[in-house]
Amino acid sequence: MDRLQGKILVVSVFLLWMGLLFVYSASFPLSVRLFGHPFGFLERQALGAVVGLVALGVLWRVDYHMWAQVDDILLVGVFFLSVLTLVPGIASGPRWLGVGPATVQPTELGKVALVLYLGGSLVRRGEAIRDFRQGILPYLLVLVAFSVVLVLQPDLGMLLLYSSAVGFLLWVGGARLRHLLAVGAGALPVLAGLLAAAPYRVGRLLAFFDPAGYQETYAYQVYQSMMAIGAGGVLGRGLGASRAKLFYLPEAHNDFVFAVVAEETGLLGAGSAVLLLAGLVFLAYQAARRAPDRLGALYALGAAFLLGFQALLNLGVVVGVLPVTGLTLPFLSYGGSSLAVTLALVGLILSVARQGVSKEGRA
Repeated sequence: MDRLQGKILVVSVFLLWMGLLFVYSASFPLSVRLFGHPFGFLERQALGAVVGLVALGVLWRVDYHMWAQVDDILLVGVFFLSVLTLVPGIASGPRWLGVGPATVQPTELGKVALVLYLGGSLVRRGEAIRDFRQGILPYLLVLVAFSVVLVLQPDLGMLLLYSSAVGFLLWVGGARLRHLLAVGAGALPVLAGLLAAAPYRVGRLLAFFDPAGYQETYAYQVYQSMMAIGAGGVLGRGLGASRAKLFYLPEAHNDFVFAVVAEETGLLGAGSAVLLLAGLVFLAYQAARRAPDRLGALYALGAAFLLGFQALLNLGVVVGVLPVTGLTLPFLSYGGSSLAVTLALVGLILSVARQGVSKEGRA
């Protein structure tokens, strides 16, 4: 194992440890109320961590070129599972499927499937990607298919993440920028229609522009989040001492866990978490730079984008500079599927970094 792989592992282990610590800290009041003991959410998160570490190990050690042979099958499989979340009697909630005592969110798995499919198919298409009909339209149809499911769930935050990841990978994969901008411009009226179709989405948007006017309704979470962050100061109140998690801040262990991190550890702890996430994205970019081929570079860049952009969206919501999206913070937020997929993406990055070392050794 070379230095780059070692750095990726060290940063990931620190983030995983921090995530488990703060999921426990942020969730124990609610866990006591729901389960009668403080470890209910932590136990479920630990299960996600175990599954994710197994996925990380598999993706790390398996030659990533193998995924290009089955990427379309994986994508269809994940899409089928996502459709099942819309079937009454099969789904365990609007976005989940039951697997024994646990639940799985198929659209989280879709993040890995999308990266694998886009990376492999972009390499196979070659220069055809610069033609709109051959290079953009097939991926647009795939995105539309997933978009229908995500709108019906509903999960516009994940739809934004999927759309951005597809656009990013097409751009770095060689698609013409004017084609991508044209598709983006055409999607704006559709987005406006989706926002207008649901009153709560309109309310969230209005609250973003006028938080004081919606302080007790749509802006309540963000207001409580910013109060918690401000209360943390530089050094924080101390581990376990958050007041926001005492049922003042909804989703304290989930979408808004960063507010608890900032309240308990202050600017020092919150800044460290942000630096670790940014460092992981940078290391993934380094892995992409020394990838032995175009496929590896696209895999590493896709994984880096998903981790970095999702973190950026979550942090933007928590500090009040973006409208609420409902996306988790990688590693830190509660969510077994989210954590498992995050670790799987790290495994893919490690696999590219390992192959890069092999190539350097042969040179």
